[in-house]
Amino acid sequence: MSVAGGLYTAFERADRVGCTTLQIFTKNSNQWADPELTEEDVKKYREAGNKSKVRTVLSHDSYLINLCAATTDLLNRSRKAFVNEIRRCAALGVKYIVFHPGAHTTLERDYAVRLVGESINYCHEITSDTDVVSLIETTAGQGTTVGSSFEEIAEMMSIIKNTERAGVCIDTCHIFAAGYDIRTEKGYEDTMLRFDELVGLSKLKAIHVNDAKKPLNSRVDRHEHVGKGEIGKEAFGFIMKDERLASVPKVLETPKGDDGYSMDLENLAILRSLAVNRKGA
Repeated sequence: MSVAGGLYTAFERADRVGCTTLQIFTKNSNQWADPELTEEDVKKYREAGNKSKVRTVLSHDSYLINLCAATTDLLNRSRKAFVNEIRRCAALGVKYIVFHPGAHTTLERDYAVRLVGESINYCHEITSDTDVVSLIETTAGQGTTVGSSFEEIAEMMSIIKNTERAGVCIDTCHIFAAGYDIRTEKGYEDTMLRFDELVGLSKLKAIHVNDAKKPLNSRVDRHEHVGKGEIGKEAFGFIMKDERLASVPKVLETPKGDDGYSMDLENLAILRSLAVNRKGA
């Protein structure tokens, strides 16, 4: 949800469409600038959160951050920025921060994958007085981005020392674009089994529920409305009926309608209809 007008306004927007999970940016996602959170900012946010029906809030870090950057300057800048993002989450009481692992550019890929884990260790050590959980987001594999395979995600996770503060966020569009075919029940089960074997379902802390504009294994990250893309509606039924994922927070990152609400309402209605036969839904 947008935070235009103040971070606290996201709760009003979330309640308007009936969200119980909310994802925000705590700062401009396309700028390095890190405006200070004032006591008034925090107070308004926490007051709005206490009144809201939202149960879980996630933050997404800046798109500029690259935790496996090839240059020392960019790596240090990225680490500092991520530390600041964690601090902002801690001040607001946001439990999870979702981040893209980054792009290796000129680095050897395996080294870059390990560097992501080392960067998280660095950031966690500096923010050891917080309990904010860093969630590695699966990527589509566009360009030189790392994290498009469960093997790479598992390698990153194996390096992170504070396991209580590390988890994974699966993006359905991204894994589909990376080659994981979840369109059939068997394909979906095979994908989840592979994730469980390599990473562990206990480490799956969030899901970005997005359809894909581009075909399987396209390596292109383009989100589409639920059931209107290449993945199709049936796959989201597998997710919504999966009792293993019932308590995992799910977030829509699909395009907004012209009014900022209509398409969210439509996508939410579809997802909830698909969960009807799940035990306890």
